[in-house]
Amino acid sequence: MICSRLLHPGSRSRRSRAISIIRDGLYVLPNALQQGAFVGQHGSWNRKPMSGYKVIFIPFANGVPSGGAVDILTGFLEGNEIARGRPVGVALYSRGALLVADDVGNVIWRVTTK
Repeated sequence: MICSRLLHPGSRSRRSRAISIIRDGLYVLPNALQQGAFVGQHGSWNRKPMSGYKVIFIPFANGVPSGGAVDILTGFLEGNEIARGRPVGVALYSRGALLVADDVGNVIWRVTTK
């Protein structure tokens, strides 16, 4: 797992901008992923090295972040130079999946547990 700090939507840093943040109010995912927030990091194309281009999970306890970020969906960068996808939105599907909109690949990824 790679940990990074949680960014407020619209904030700027040397890492990446958080485009979409959701919390599991449907309780459709495993227990470890119910208390926290999913964050879609669109990616920073104009930085070297490129950063973001992934979906992370921030665990919460008592309504506040309680741990480091956990990578949930990665692999959008090829060799840290070519973006094969950019997560632009995240949503929960009531049938037990995380949906991720990708505006480079022009697809919606359905992420489930094994």
